[in-house]
Amino acid sequence: MYDEWLDKYEYLIDLGHRLEAFPEELKTEDRLIKGCQSRVWLDATVEDGKLYFRADSDAIITKGIISLLIGVYSGRTAREIADDDFSFVDRLGLRENLSPTRANGLASMIATIRQMAQNHV
Repeated sequence: MYDEWLDKYEYLIDLGHRLEAFPEELKTEDRLIKGCQSRVWLDATVEDGKLYFRADSDAIITKGIISLLIGVYSGRTAREIADDDFSFVDRLGLRENLSPTRANGLASMIATIRQMAQNHV
């Protein structure tokens, strides 16, 4: 959609701003994604055999990244998510254009989403 990384970065910021509000009562330790420098909370519910995610972060870029991930994977079956290779992240050039700490956080977000899906397969 965007050729320049700066445009992609601005898109992530916009996604972060548009992320649905996350209830404060769900901001619990068990919903925190381990391995992120920022605080990232992730929750999943199952409806009609599909997983639906909601999330929040205290850092706007990280919030945009988790928003992108849950936008792609919410509404899919646990099997679809667990079997996915998450290669769209590399096709976007996301990982290579993030700082090492944000790239580690991205890997933790992916691992957590994958694990949540595997728990429901």
